[in-house]
Amino acid sequence: MKRRRGGASVVGGVGFAAFVMGLWNCKVAPDSEAPAGVARAESSAVAEGEWPAYGRDPGGARHSPLAQITRDNVGRLRRAWTYRTGDIAYVLNHPNISTFQSTPIYVFGSLYVSTGFDRVIALDPETGTERWTFDPKVNLRVRYLPSLTSRGVASWEDPAVGPSSCRRRIFLATLDARLVALDAESGEPCAGFGRAGFVDLGAGVEDFAPGRYGMTSPPAIVNGMVVIGSMVLDNATIHVPRGVVRGFDARTGALAWSWDPIPRSASDPGYEAWSPEDAARARAANVWSMMASDPERDLVFLPTSSPAPDYYGGLRRGPGPHANSLAALRASTGKLVWAFQVVHHDIWDYDVAAPPALTTVHRDGKDWPAVAVATKQGHLFLLDRDNGKPLLPVEERPVPPSDVPGEVASPTQPFPVATPNLTGETRVTPDDAWGLTAIDREACRAILAGARSEGIFTPVSTRGTIQFPGPLGGVNWGGVAIDAHRGLLMTSVNRLPYLVRLIPRSELYVPMPGEDVGEQAGTPYRMARHVPRGPLVPLPCTKPPWGKLVAVDLATGAIRWDVPLGRMPGLELVPGSETWGSMALGGPIVTDGGLAFIAATMDNVLRAMDVDTGKELWRAPLPTGGQATPMTYRAPSGRQFVVIAAGGSVFLSSRPGDHLVAFALPD
Repeated sequence: MKRRRGGASVVGGVGFAAFVMGLWNCKVAPDSEAPAGVARAESSAVAEGEWPAYGRDPGGARHSPLAQITRDNVGRLRRAWTYRTGDIAYVLNHPNISTFQSTPIYVFGSLYVSTGFDRVIALDPETGTERWTFDPKVNLRVRYLPSLTSRGVASWEDPAVGPSSCRRRIFLATLDARLVALDAESGEPCAGFGRAGFVDLGAGVEDFAPGRYGMTSPPAIVNGMVVIGSMVLDNATIHVPRGVVRGFDARTGALAWSWDPIPRSASDPGYEAWSPEDAARARAANVWSMMASDPERDLVFLPTSSPAPDYYGGLRRGPGPHANSLAALRASTGKLVWAFQVVHHDIWDYDVAAPPALTTVHRDGKDWPAVAVATKQGHLFLLDRDNGKPLLPVEERPVPPSDVPGEVASPTQPFPVATPNLTGETRVTPDDAWGLTAIDREACRAILAGARSEGIFTPVSTRGTIQFPGPLGGVNWGGVAIDAHRGLLMTSVNRLPYLVRLIPRSELYVPMPGEDVGEQAGTPYRMARHVPRGPLVPLPCTKPPWGKLVAVDLATGAIRWDVPLGRMPGLELVPGSETWGSMALGGPIVTDGGLAFIAATMDNVLRAMDVDTGKELWRAPLPTGGQATPMTYRAPSGRQFVVIAAGGSVFLSSRPGDHLVAFALPD
C-alpha cells in the first residue's frame, strides 16, 4: 500500500542526560573450495556516482570516488533539501520509541530509504521529492526493543530478465520478521517472490515472539542470493531463537540454505569445542549487524554475536566458536569456509557489532585481499580474505579469571599486536577517577575503588565490574570506512566505562534511575549495568575524550592520527570541553575529495574532516541527532550530494526525528 506521509522542502541542544542502557578459531572448513556449477559471480564494480548498497560496494568500504566536494570548497556546502518521513513514535503516547538510523542507497535513478516503521520511500535525487512509498504494515502496537529501527534496504537487478516489472528490486527485512521484494520503479511487491512479494522469516523459528525476533539491518545480496540474519532480544532469557543465517533465492524467495553459528551435530565444524548438552540448549549468536560480501569469491562475511544471555556463560561453557566471530560462508551453499573468533566465551556483550569491510592491503611488495573487523572492545583485526588468517600479528594473552560460582571465563583472549587498542586505554583504576567538581571526583573514585577493574576482559562480578570499553564500544555498528588509495581505515570510537553487576536471583534489587537490567531468566543471576557518573554534574567517571575519530595505517597497523569527535551538549561554556568528545552511534564515509563525513555524535551536527589529518573543515547543524551513517552520490545534473538521516537515539537521550537532510555545493 502506498500513501504519502512526509515531504521535502528546499531550504538554503539537548542537555546531558543519563545513558540507558586457550581456543581462538581461525579454521578453514573442509569444503572451502567453491563447488562446481556455481554461477558466474556478478561484478562487484559500482558506477562512480552511485551508492547501491549500505556500504556502497558489496565489501562495505564506504568509499566514494566522487571529488566535486573537496577540502578547498567544503566550506561552501549548504543544505539543499530536507525530506520528512512523518514516522515518529514517542514514549508518551506509543509503546515504542522510533529511531531513523537508515543509510539511503542511490541506484536505478532514485534514492531509497527505510524508516523506523519499516516503510520504504523512493525519492528524486535532485530535490528530495517523494516518488513512491511502500508500507508493510508492521504492527506498531507490539513493543520492539530497544526501539523501532531499520538501517536500510538492499538492491538487485536480475541479470537473466529483460526490461519488465521487478527486474530491478529493492529488498527490505522488517521488524516483524518478513522479507519483502519491491519493484524499484513502482514500489509494488514482486508477485513472483515468496507469497505475493513476502517471505515469512518467523515461520519455523523456535521460541519466536513478536518484538523479540526480527530484522533491523539490510540483507546482503550475493550472486542472486539474499542473505539475512536476525535481531534477537538476548539478555532477557536463555529461551531465545537460534541465530540462524539464511540464504534465499532473490528471484523466487525460495530458501536455499541455513547456517547456525552454534553447531548442532557432530558433523558441524566447531562441535568438538562444545559439550553436547550446551550445544543443544545454547541460542542466539545471531548476525544483527550489516554483512559484507565478495561476489567474485562467492563469499559472504558475517559478524556474529554472543550466545544468550550476554553476561552469564555457565550454561554455555567453553570458547563458543563461531559466536563473537567473523565467519565467511560460501554464499551459494551456506557452508562455512572459515571463522575468526574475536572474543572467547563472551560474558561482556561484546557482539561483533561493526560491519566487516573488504580492502586490498599493499605490503611487502604484494597485494593481499583483506577483510577488516573492528570490535566493541576496541580491537582491530586485519584478516586474509581467503582463509581468515591474520595479516597483522595476533597473540593470545592471559586475562583475569571469574569469581562467580558456575562461571568459567576463558583464560586467554586474542589481542592484535601491531594496532594498539583504539580507545587508547584498557584499564580504569581509582586514580583515573574524573569529575567536573571535587565532589564528583571523590564519588567516582569510590565507585571505581569498590568494583573489579583489572583491565579489558575483567569478568563481570557480583560486587560490580568496571567494563571498559562498555557494551556500546569501542566500535559499534557505525563501523569503519576505508580509503584504499591512502591505505587508511577510519572509525569512530567510544570511550565510556560501564559498571556491570551480576545479581543473585534470590537478592531483592531496586534498579537506580537510568539503569539497564536484564533478567537473564533461566540462569542464577540478573544483570544490571549503567555508566558511572558524578552526582553533581552527571558526566562519566573516566577522563575524556569520551569519543574519538581514529585513523589506522592498514599496511602497518599503526595509528596515524586520532582526534576528539563531537561535543557533549550543555557544556559549551565549560573551558576545554571542545576536546572532550562525545558518545557516538553511526559511522564515517570517505571520498576522493580528501574528506570524511560523519555525524553520529550527541551535538547534532554533520562534520567534514580532513582524511589526512583528522582536522575538522566544516560542520552543519542537524534537526536532531544524526545517529546514522551518511552517504554520497552524484545526481543526474552532475551535482554531488551528501545525505544523512537525523532521527535521534534512545541510547544517547536524543529526541526522535524523521529528517533526511541533503547537502550540496551551491548551483
